Amino acid sequence: MTDISTEEKIKQAAKEVFISKGFEGCSSREIAKAAGMNVSLVNYYFRSKSKLFDLIFSAAMEEFITSMVDVFSTDLSLIDKMSILIDKEYEFLERHPELPAFIINEVNRDIEAAKSQSKMMERIAQTGIFQQCLQAQEAGEMRQIDMTNMTLLIMSNCDFPFMAKNLFMSIHNLSPEDMKARIRAHRNIVKEMLINYLFPNHEANK
Repeated sequence: MTDISTEEKIKQAAKEVFISKGFEGCSSREIAKAAGMNVSLVNYYFRSKSKLFDLIFSAAMEEFITSMVDVFSTDLSLIDKMSILIDKEYEFLERHPELPAFIINEVNRDIEAAKSQSKMMERIAQTGIFQQCLQAQEAGEMRQIDMTNMTLLIMSNCDFPFMAKNLFMSIHNLSPEDMKARIRAHRNIVKEMLINYLFPNHEANK
């Protein structure tokens, strides 16, 4: 029991330090200090800062991918999946607003980190969501759009508000609570915009 709680304490401290400073900006000593332990104990459990970082980064990516897989695996229509996905993504990012910037920064630092997550993308493909989109496009129910561009649409509209919130708070003189309210309102705007763009005929079919 002691070993498990010690490992979890180190991982939680490492997550906070990595997200705050990035891989290059921190040391094993800082992680150990944040965990209230010595460096030798951190290295005993995780061997190196790199091994510990790989665990933290993979866990962050896993949370993102799992939120998508859960939605895509249902039997709902594409429009319902899109609506639920956006809701879940915003709810997840409200709980972890620092994760998008952390993931992007670390992927830019080390492109191999992104390549190592290819199995996670395979999980999304296995839900059949890409085939469902292609079938909807062939049937004229969905706008013709490449899956890469659709991913860009979703990520830019869901992730960017959280990545740039400090900038917007400064530009518009908003308090943290004001910004939270604006982001929550923006979620509905994004949902309506993307659904109307991707499924231009859905209103006519109601």
